[in-house]
Amino acid sequence: MSAAAVHSLWTTAADPIAKIGAPKIEYGQLSPTLIVVGAAIVGVLVEAFVPRRSRYYAQVFVSVVALCAAFAAVVVLAAGGYGTTKAHIAAMGAIAVDGPSLFLQGTILLSALVGLFTFAERRLDPEAHGNRVDSFAAQASSVPGSDSEKAAVKAGFTTTEVFPLLLFAVAGMLVFPSANDLLTLFVALEVFSLPLYLLCALARRKRLMSQEAAVKYFLLGAFASAFTLFGIALLYGYAGSVSYTTIARVVEGNVPSVDPALANTMGNDALLLIGAAMVVMGLLFKVGAVPFHMWTPDVYQGAPTPVTGFMAAATKVAAFGALLRLLYVVLPGMRWDWRPVMWGVAIITMLGGAIVAITQTDIKRLLAYSSIAHAGFILAGVIATSKDGVSSVLFYLAAYSFVTIGAFAVVTLVRDAGGEATHLSKWAGLGRRSPLVAAVFAVFLLAFAGIPLTSGFAGKFAVFKAAAEGGAAPLVVIGVISSAVAAFFYIRVIVLMFFSEPRPEGPTVAVPSPLTMTAIGVGVAVTVVLGVAPQYFLDLANQAGVFVR
Repeated sequence: MSAAAVHSLWTTAADPIAKIGAPKIEYGQLSPTLIVVGAAIVGVLVEAFVPRRSRYYAQVFVSVVALCAAFAAVVVLAAGGYGTTKAHIAAMGAIAVDGPSLFLQGTILLSALVGLFTFAERRLDPEAHGNRVDSFAAQASSVPGSDSEKAAVKAGFTTTEVFPLLLFAVAGMLVFPSANDLLTLFVALEVFSLPLYLLCALARRKRLMSQEAAVKYFLLGAFASAFTLFGIALLYGYAGSVSYTTIARVVEGNVPSVDPALANTMGNDALLLIGAAMVVMGLLFKVGAVPFHMWTPDVYQGAPTPVTGFMAAATKVAAFGALLRLLYVVLPGMRWDWRPVMWGVAIITMLGGAIVAITQTDIKRLLAYSSIAHAGFILAGVIATSKDGVSSVLFYLAAYSFVTIGAFAVVTLVRDAGGEATHLSKWAGLGRRSPLVAAVFAVFLLAFAGIPLTSGFAGKFAVFKAAAEGGAAPLVVIGVISSAVAAFFYIRVIVLMFFSEPRPEGPTVAVPSPLTMTAIGVGVAVTVVLGVAPQYFLDLANQAGVFVR
């Protein structure tokens, strides 16, 4: 047998015309994410090449410019009609550019910018060895209490790598709600989760508690990621594709041609139900819904407070965006399967968060359980399965994120010798010591409680109205009862601040730099504006409430 004949046994003549097509990427429409990723990489280079004393200013400058530029890009895309008439699937089917994704990206970028100001705050703690310090460990790699840590504090080191970590987290969050296939969803999930695991471990005070919080978050987050990945594998087995559009078509039963290799598993309902349940479980973990909420109070309490505020706001926005897209774009044909489950999750989340919050004595844990209850309220809007349901959830997320960051920014101001005074007993009489700070915090608490003329009321009203019109009236009744329970513990804190005698050894209120003042000011302004005149923003959310498919 000739060499050529032997060679032809395992090779075939290639068609000279068939070429591998270059991927078609719409860089302009992906620009918000690309700007943030680029800035995060620049931040890493700043850490490597800029002298230590100049890093802080360089990082803050790069981060602020990047977030403002990315938000401007979102506004330009929305003005160009990409949220409505030109909505389409970009990046070879991986990313959806439509109303919900642009609205959520804008919300994430603005809340990240406000959160960034709390990260950059350096006036709250007294100066250490003549150097200004922030909320983060002087040298994250040193063991708590070790000589190397003491040396780092003495030398006045600051952990400036928190800024690129923040930007990487934001980049993942921008992709998460706009992902249009399951692999992009999973990559985005990991890209924003890993920086958050690190940021949680970096508190300057109470470092062991901070590291414990990070380990809990990491272990439980890894479990949730594993569930998500296994669910993705099962959905791929069911539909023969990870693309949202293809899976939705297979669910609805209009598939033009079936790959013979997949004919045996394709359309197997067990794969679909178990796979969808696992992916949804991963998203409910990120949202902090009961029974996947166990990490929330410990992580919120242990993480540095600026990180808690950013995480509580932005992660919820990104995760609810992804959950909405999964249920409304991929699984609308399974509505009768997932709605009863979501009813159950929403009910136990609203009641569980509100009831357990009553027993809390730490302000950060109280806000954590409050955020769990809010996840339940937002789920009521998800269950509505209507355009109003989508727009009400978008509005609620935008309103909630600024109240949350503002509230945690106020928590950073109330201090005693050990750092932040988070125990509720220490807040007694705060309204007499510093009436302005207590009044601002009261505004945020009233917004959380959903009192009229605050953004919380407008958001809750929109969500409950959509749920009632979507046939979930009993859920709305339970939601209103939960809100009443929740109002009790918010108002209890207000009473404690204004109607209790201040303790002689009570905490002081630190005077912040303009950065934290801006964060709190924006929070109050958004809370009042969205409460008093919400119509423009409700209309904006309504226009953005249609998914592309």
